[in-house]
Amino acid sequence: MIELRPFSSLGGANHGWLDAKHHFSFANYYDPARTSWGNLRVWNDDTIAPQSGFPPHPHRDMEIITYVREGAITHQDNLGNSGRTEAGDVQVMSAGTGIAHAEYNKEDVTTKIFQIWIQPTRTGEKPGWGARPFPKGDRAGQFVTLASGFDNDNDALPIRTDARVVGATLKAGETAEYPIGRDRRAYLVPATGAVEIDGIIVNARDGAAISDQDVIRVRAIEDSELVLVDAA
Repeated sequence: MIELRPFSSLGGANHGWLDAKHHFSFANYYDPARTSWGNLRVWNDDTIAPQSGFPPHPHRDMEIITYVREGAITHQDNLGNSGRTEAGDVQVMSAGTGIAHAEYNKEDVTTKIFQIWIQPTRTGEKPGWGARPFPKGDRAGQFVTLASGFDNDNDALPIRTDARVVGATLKAGETAEYPIGRDRRAYLVPATGAVEIDGIIVNARDGAAISDQDVIRVRAIEDSELVLVDAA
């Protein structure tokens, strides 16, 4: 089953410095039909103005994955971690027993991110943060694991949950497959481009909630950059 969630149907709010769209209920947006998808709890599509950002604020018991689509985001937290994550790269914050962090666009250009929250299946652990580059060339024509809670995904950023975040870049006409299994759920969003899954067209920034499939087959209609969460 594939449920298309067009970008135009998403909730959200424009705060001036932040234009936020929510695939799931978040902040002042509530839709009882869109509260989570398995252990995937939040998928925010954020556009952040230059020289602005989120001041320090706390989190706990959540795996927070930030995928930078354009520009760069600068992270600072009360553990002393800091770093700048550029377009195409990924950062992960395991909030654990509690962390306070700030996220700023210190660039002179607009920054666009996907911020993904996944509920942890391991709790009571110390908080942590990490980031790494994922060159788009390495994802050409195939799905590559960006963040994972599975021990055998050695090249991915670790998260403390029964889930994976994967990405792919496809040229128009290319097809990629992701084996998932009927007991799992997937949520796919094209950062750019447009793809077709089982006859359903998914345009840039649309969401596709996928369930009851052994293998997800994605065909690119245009050159496309994809992010997918494989959730329990």
